[in-house]
Amino acid sequence: MTFKKTDRGFLTEEELGILINKKFKIKRLEQIRDCFLFSCFTGLVHVDLKKLNKTNIEMDSLGTYWIKINRQKTDTKSSIPILSVTQQLIEKYANDEYCLANNVLLPVKSNQKMNAYLKEIGDVCGIEINLSSHLARHTFATTVTLNNNVPIETISKMLGHTSIRTTNIYARLLHKKISQDMAHLNHIYAV
Repeated sequence: MTFKKTDRGFLTEEELGILINKKFKIKRLEQIRDCFLFSCFTGLVHVDLKKLNKTNIEMDSLGTYWIKINRQKTDTKSSIPILSVTQQLIEKYANDEYCLANNVLLPVKSNQKMNAYLKEIGDVCGIEINLSSHLARHTFATTVTLNNNVPIETISKMLGHTSIRTTNIYARLLHKKISQDMAHLNHIYAV
């Protein structure tokens, strides 16, 4: 028996920008895109995103809002600061009929429907990578955090991992990050 490592992929900054800026005429696609983006900026998996409600939002002593949730898969506590993009999405759906009726923050569909609609969104946006709920988590770990200088220990804590070894599966260094780090090193050792 052999183990073959698979690359689950992630969105680039450019692809993330395309999704953020895309205007949809179909409400269903807009909602799915918004839920997907929320995951891209929080690292939440579908099952945790689906149950997220107002009780999961807490403010710390500095006035920063956080998502505090016990991950369903591991029952570990996950604490994620709310970025402006996620705050805007929370506000956008604050008075949504579905969200109010179901006591949730976002109109999250089943994982199967989400992934089917994400494929449609990828086609509409010209994004070649296969969009899926789990791809958002990899995008959070790689594009949103690690490659913007967030330490892997911090990423691991936000993802609710019990081991950094698990986080390493998600977080991959991009050429841009390596280049920035080496440019800094080159500056230190310039002759």
